Amino acid sequence: MSPTRSGPRRRLLTLLVATVAAVTTALGLASPAFAISHSSATTQLRNAGISWTSSGGCSDRNNPTCTSFEGIRQATIDGIITFKRASGCAITITAGTETGHAGGTYSHWNGYKVDIGLTTCVQNYVSTYYTYLGYISGFGYQYRAPSGNLYTKEGSHWDILFYTCGC
Repeated sequence: MSPTRSGPRRRLLTLLVATVAAVTTALGLASPAFAISHSSATTQLRNAGISWTSSGGCSDRNNPTCTSFEGIRQATIDGIITFKRASGCAITITAGTETGHAGGTYSHWNGYKVDIGLTTCVQNYVSTYYTYLGYISGFGYQYRAPSGNLYTKEGSHWDILFYTCGC
């Protein structure tokens, strides 16, 4: 193959890859998936005006009465911050990555979920703007955000599964 033919092909391929990357990022499909420290998460949450509580008054990931953010995905932190900004609601996180939750790939332990306290503001926002999926036996009332993230009202709290950093 001559150098004059490979140059345009290489430029076209580079342009195509860059376009796919830009579109993927713009759609929220390339959200950060890396795990961050408890300290980094709490700094970001505090700066966004999001509070958290722990029934045990602690942050030890291996203690189920603590609320820990150790190992939480950056996309999950970005997601709850996005939700707060979009909804305008006060947000209090009641659970993070600590032990004591159900396992699985998309679990609290793996950094995909947070629980937040029930408020009228959150209920009204979720039920108005998200798609109601129905009652999931043994869990609660589930809604899907346009981003694909799942919000499940589990009696005393909202369990939120962040696939992406959009709300």
